[in-house]
Amino acid sequence: MIELRPYDSLGGANHGWLDAKHHFAFAGYHDAARMGWGALRVWNDDTIQANTGFPPHSHADMEIITYVRDGAISHQDNLGNRGRTEAGDVQVMSAGSGIQHAEYNLEAQTTRIFQIWIIPDQRGGAPTWGAKPFPKGDRAGRFVVLASGKGDEDTLPIRADARVLGLTLAAGESAEYVFGDNRYGYLVPAKGVVEVDGVRVQARDGAAIRDQASIRVTALEDAELVLVDTAP
Repeated sequence: MIELRPYDSLGGANHGWLDAKHHFAFAGYHDAARMGWGALRVWNDDTIQANTGFPPHSHADMEIITYVRDGAISHQDNLGNRGRTEAGDVQVMSAGSGIQHAEYNLEAQTTRIFQIWIIPDQRGGAPTWGAKPFPKGDRAGRFVVLASGKGDEDTLPIRADARVLGLTLAAGESAEYVFGDNRYGYLVPAKGVVEVDGVRVQARDGAAIRDQASIRVTALEDAELVLVDTAP
């Protein structure tokens, strides 16, 4: 089953400095039918104006993955971590027992990110943060694991039975992803238009996937996409 969730159907709010679209219920957007997808709880499509950002705030018991689509995001937290994550790269924060952080666009241009929250397998634990570059050329034509709680090498670790994957395709190319048994998938093109088992998915649409052994993604134009594979 693949359920298309068009970009125009998403919730959200424009705060001026932040234009946020929500694939799932979040903040002031309430939708009982979109409270999450498996262990995936939040997928926000955020456009952040230059020299603005999220001031210090706290989280606990959540795996928070930031995929930078354009520009860069600068992180700082109460553990002393600081970092700048550029377009195409990923940062992960395991909030654990509690962390306070800020995320700023210190660039002269607009920054666009996907902010993905996954419910951890267990509550508590020491909070952590990390970031990693993932050159787009390394994932051309194939799914590459960006963050994982399943022991994948050369990825950012998360504390959930889940994977976050990236893929770039040139127009006309295809790639396949095989799910394990009883898995949930959620796929969003950052750029371009693709078909997922014949379902047309445009940039920033969501495709909610369930009860599928595998999917085949074909690019109708040059495309960059992110897929989350989680437990129910």
